[in-house]
Amino acid sequence: MNGFYGRILKVDLTRQQFQIDSIGEDVLNRYLGGKGLASYLLMQLNPERISPFAPENCLLFATGPFTGSAVWGSSRYGVFTKSPHTGFYSESYAGGKAPEAMDAAGFDAVVISGKSAVPCVLVISPEGAAFHPAADLWGTDTYTAEDAVKERFGPNSSSGEKVGAVVIGPAGENRVTFSVIENDYWRSAGRTGVGAVMGAKQLKAVLFRGSRRRQLHDPDGVLDLSKAIAAAGKDHPVVAGFKTWGTANMVERTNRANAFPTRYWSRGHLEAWEKISAQALHQECRVKPRACAKCFIACGRLSEVTSGRHAGLTIEGPEYETIFAFGGLCMIEDIKEIAYLNDICDRLGLDTISAGNLCGLAIEASRRKCIPLDLDYGDVDGIAGLLYRIAKRKGVGADLADGTAKAARKWGLEAIAAHAKGLEPPGYDPRVLKGSALAFAVSDRGACHLRATFHNLELSGLLDPGAVDGKAAPLIEHENRLTIMDTFILCRFFRTFYPWETMAILLKQVCGIEAGVEGLIKRAEDIARLIRRFNLREGLTPADDHLSKGLFRKDLENIRPLEEAEVVQMVREYYRHKGWNNDGIPE
Repeated sequence: MNGFYGRILKVDLTRQQFQIDSIGEDVLNRYLGGKGLASYLLMQLNPERISPFAPENCLLFATGPFTGSAVWGSSRYGVFTKSPHTGFYSESYAGGKAPEAMDAAGFDAVVISGKSAVPCVLVISPEGAAFHPAADLWGTDTYTAEDAVKERFGPNSSSGEKVGAVVIGPAGENRVTFSVIENDYWRSAGRTGVGAVMGAKQLKAVLFRGSRRRQLHDPDGVLDLSKAIAAAGKDHPVVAGFKTWGTANMVERTNRANAFPTRYWSRGHLEAWEKISAQALHQECRVKPRACAKCFIACGRLSEVTSGRHAGLTIEGPEYETIFAFGGLCMIEDIKEIAYLNDICDRLGLDTISAGNLCGLAIEASRRKCIPLDLDYGDVDGIAGLLYRIAKRKGVGADLADGTAKAARKWGLEAIAAHAKGLEPPGYDPRVLKGSALAFAVSDRGACHLRATFHNLELSGLLDPGAVDGKAAPLIEHENRLTIMDTFILCRFFRTFYPWETMAILLKQVCGIEAGVEGLIKRAEDIARLIRRFNLREGLTPADDHLSKGLFRKDLENIRPLEEAEVVQMVREYYRHKGWNNDGIPE
């Protein structure tokens, strides 16, 4: 079938063996690749109720049917497993240039199981997998590891062969449950702890190499449509906004809406927000727009700190979510210091959203004398030291390394702890943006803004952010469309250019599948039901489709508290629109 390789690589780290399996056209037609195919394989191959750190827990890498083509926003890959952070379904995505190398290895998905006897690097090519000991790389940071892996296994690439690596840092090695997988230095498959699963398997890195390309059904049509999308994007305000300011431009927008979580979820506005805004980043650093492959938006900020104690530090970022997590929750009021903490997280392999949330919780625990740690808001060096302790699982860092839900329970702080299904929330306050409260509650992977990007509708005024009624139907529509984008693995920031109709056209041009809009919606619903059944199998109950107690706290400044009854009402409406019963079970 066009658009697919029709091949799955299964790797057993324990036995150091691999096999290449074919995948039927009926499965590809129904699940399409990317998120759809990986979710199907995870359900088929993972034993029920397996520990996320068990060798039998599969770790899947997948690209989409558009990867390697001229389709804009297609240089992305997905990672799928059972999350050690939540115990439920785990998905995470990253861009950069490595996804095209991953795809050029010539597989629709790579399934890794088992556990290596020693730290290792896996090299994947169209011929299969090669296993290499890498004890000397164990303990190195992500930048060092990526450079070493590419130098060691990449130089002999033949003409036209693409090479890319994904790596973990010390946090992943030590099974920190919110550790990430990184590539191209600063691109992170960031949420739900996929890096910890690599660490549990003693897998330091995977290098992909190859020169395979997917065969397209209508290559001329794909090229013409891509040219048309590029022309439409040339002067589009969304593109101009991202290219000029990056995601950090959301700092002003959320603060003005009183939806910028601050002082560990007790406020919705930071008085000094202008010091950590997109404009501050551009004033305090030398900034260049930076794009993934196959991208004309260039949302990334390659930022060099030009003055102060971190002069010379260069990172890609900080992104909005990192600014919120450390600038808002921890009240760091200097963009250069946030860049510094961002760099520490990238080197250690920590998800910045969870890391900032946990540092904020630790600050509150310190102030309340719940832990033996002297830490307060704005204490950059104290927070930096705590990040290292988390990555090494030392002292209170060992408690934080397992996430908010467990740390709060141990410290007696469940009344203020913020999470959903154990996953720490992103920077859109669900007390103000009620649709985001619903989105966080019902997301398969926990508190997540990316399954529907519903906050945009509320911040823009297209939907009343304070309303409770009528949020379920539009949320489901957005979830379905972004499920298909994740199945094709297209960048979220191109959603303006990929309405349902355009995605249906692309599917026909790339794969020759005549699905139409209704066919795509049907596939999205099938994938959603499959993932729901996976979570139910792993122990999900209706009580998990909710928010933690800390997001219903009453001691708030300038925010009306969110009522539990409001979330319960929205979730019931959501179940009804999904066609599920009162226990959230698909019928």
